[in-house]
Amino acid sequence: MALTRPRPAGTSLPLSRGAAAAGLFALAFGLFLPTLGYDWVNYDDDLYITGNVEIARGLTRSSVAWAFTSFHGANWFPLTRLSWLLDHELFGFDAAGYHATNALLHATATCLLFLALARMTQQPGRSAFVAAVFAVHPLHVESVAWAAARKDTLSGVFWMLALWLYARDDWPAGRRRLAVWGCTLCALMAKPTAVTLPFVLLLLDVWPLRRLHRGGWSIARQVQRAFAEKAELFATVGVVCIVVVIAQTGGGAVAPLDRLGFGARIANALVSYATYVWMTFWPTGLAVLYPHLGSTLPVWQPLVAAAILAAVTLGVLASERRAVAVGWFWFLGTLVPTIGIVQVGSQAMADRYMYLPLVGLAIAVTWGSFDLARGRQTLLRGVAIASICVIALVSLVQLRHWRNSEALFTHALRVTTGNHIAHAHLGAALLQEGKTAQAIDHYLESMRLRPDSADVANNLAWLLATTRNPELRNAYLALRLAERAATLTGRANPQILDTLAAAYAASGRFDEALATAQESIDLARAQGLAELAQIVEERLDAYRAQKPWIQ
Repeated sequence: MALTRPRPAGTSLPLSRGAAAAGLFALAFGLFLPTLGYDWVNYDDDLYITGNVEIARGLTRSSVAWAFTSFHGANWFPLTRLSWLLDHELFGFDAAGYHATNALLHATATCLLFLALARMTQQPGRSAFVAAVFAVHPLHVESVAWAAARKDTLSGVFWMLALWLYARDDWPAGRRRLAVWGCTLCALMAKPTAVTLPFVLLLLDVWPLRRLHRGGWSIARQVQRAFAEKAELFATVGVVCIVVVIAQTGGGAVAPLDRLGFGARIANALVSYATYVWMTFWPTGLAVLYPHLGSTLPVWQPLVAAAILAAVTLGVLASERRAVAVGWFWFLGTLVPTIGIVQVGSQAMADRYMYLPLVGLAIAVTWGSFDLARGRQTLLRGVAIASICVIALVSLVQLRHWRNSEALFTHALRVTTGNHIAHAHLGAALLQEGKTAQAIDHYLESMRLRPDSADVANNLAWLLATTRNPELRNAYLALRLAERAATLTGRANPQILDTLAAAYAASGRFDEALATAQESIDLARAQGLAELAQIVEERLDAYRAQKPWIQ
């Protein structure tokens, strides 16, 4: 009988594994093909892309420098900005191109996740199921269908590539460490919440890589060595954390403790953890934004959530199944940066925050189920395939809500309550479609729910002061709202001062309109907003002639 030489590890993919990777890529990309016909949404797409003058300038030396040095949007993610700049070079502001890039990145991350898990566990079937869940789960619709959420898919690609490289035992240790560090740095520069990646690598040392079980070494020495092997990763994470804190606090994105107390944050975090688990298994009622209830959250909810989380954690530890424990702590740990202890934004939680944590739950459920169902593997495979089909269909339904702003925020209002942000953005979408009366209704409801929102007051004031419909114009209310917005922002926002000038003009107070418009121009120039200053200057002629800007 002829002897065959065994294939060296890592030289090529077995045909079955390669075919599985290709199938998963097609599954992930195919699910999100409808997004190529979707429009931009007026929630962060305008802030980061369509209304961003730096993106409009295209890929230049100065724009690359801006991508790395800017804290625009109270954030720092230079690689994501570079990807949008590249998209602009290729597609201009055609939303289809940006959505296609997101879908391609998601499909690539799906393949890399499968390849990494298959290499680490040598169980391609289970790995394929975890990757398929990652590819089609409804909680991932937001990250892929939303152009502004490019941070998730791009960071996910480098995160999964880092896992695959970390499992390359056939590489020299120094080469592998350098490659993993490079991917970690890229993941952080795409989305800084990748700070948990080194900790996930520590979990993988326990299972499935079992690198903490070296004979003759104490547990303490093994853990110490595992941390030391990742020293450059932790150092990089520390530097990025400092940069992000500066960006977010400087941009006013971090809620102060006097506005949202520590107790309310802990309560919301506990409820969010439990809700994320529930939504993983029952993904209905998903929305682009879930309002933060703050101190109004019922006391029983965090208590019940804490009890559930404690029970699951104790059960996982008692089971002594390493795969289940690693998956569960992957889920708990990777959510820490976004769970709300440091509250950034006004949301209680977000579907996009589950882009990477979902992998941990999928690992825990998959390995736990297959281990428990020994002897019934065929039945379990059938259930697994049926599950993928069901959640893919649910994702297709959820995906339709992202086709435009009106559909997105109409759905959000249908599945949430007290959502002042959804009312405001739906009002903006309706206004763009010429549905002014309906837009005003939603702005007024947003103001009722959140009377201290300067943005909503400013938008409604502008609409009431400048609408061409005399039946809807209300100069008195516009002036009241504009003055409130200016007070809330300490007269430090030139755009809000521009609205206040228009409201003065609509009320016939042209001397005050002239003075406020000039104040807006001076402030805009001081803040480097030359385009806004030029726009306000064009209104001055009308104010000098004692006419409202809009006749």
